[in-house]
Amino acid sequence: MKSIVEVMKERTSFSFEVFPPKAEQPMEPLLECLNELYKFDPDFISCTYGAGGSNAGRNSEICKAIADSGHRAVTHFTCIGNTKDKVKAELQAYLDNGVDHILALRGDLPAGWEGTRGDFNYANELVAYIREQFGDKFTIAMAGDPEKHIQCPTFEEDIAHLKMKQDAGADYIMTQLCFDIEAFKRWYDSIRKAGITLPVDVGVMPVLNKDATIRMALSMNGCSIPRDLAEVISKHYNDPEGFKAAGIEYTVHQLYQFIGMGVDGIHLYALNKSAAVSEILTKSGLRAKKD
Repeated sequence: MKSIVEVMKERTSFSFEVFPPKAEQPMEPLLECLNELYKFDPDFISCTYGAGGSNAGRNSEICKAIADSGHRAVTHFTCIGNTKDKVKAELQAYLDNGVDHILALRGDLPAGWEGTRGDFNYANELVAYIREQFGDKFTIAMAGDPEKHIQCPTFEEDIAHLKMKQDAGADYIMTQLCFDIEAFKRWYDSIRKAGITLPVDVGVMPVLNKDATIRMALSMNGCSIPRDLAEVISKHYNDPEGFKAAGIEYTVHQLYQFIGMGVDGIHLYALNKSAAVSEILTKSGLRAKKD
């Protein structure tokens, strides 16, 4: 199976992101969702990883299930609260389960923490350690924030950290969500001017629910809501079904804009809901569903 970077050299890659259910919740709904997502023949499916490894066990289980299905799994992996020895053992376990692609993250500090409480302070240190211990056994993605990370003081400093991760040995960039296409273009031009040459895989958050869209943009990611999305929110503020229909159209248009820019990959957040993303893909024509 070709690596993601090899795919991106040939064409625009296409993929999904899912998240593990909480420990007390059943796994079956997500496995059913994955079975529907497989029908779109994605180049990979990534699975998130809780802060401090809070849901690491279920992440591993999901990644193994994806790999066992014959599809490429990409695990998110945070280094907060983790030692070098523990990281080495956990990464070897992923390799043993057929998972050789990773998104290397520092991770968000849990409430009340001061410092990372581990052997790593930044994601570039994790990237360098993976390369030191495993060589080229892993294809490593690094996170990029088109409107800068909310904890980074300046846009320039954020890009400098991105360059450090590239220099440490990362293979490609997976971005956080960004609804503002013009902001994304400015970021893209800026990283290229800074000497960041890696392929860019764009994270796309479907616009399906008004409250979730506002929460993800403002309280969780610190990204802007552009005028056209604000109009969708205002027009359908008290109309959930109308908002969902308009939001799907908005997401389809955003996919077209990113592809028109020449990005290297589209990474659609499935939100563990196959029906909504199926509708988006059907309307966009980006991928055909196979029975």
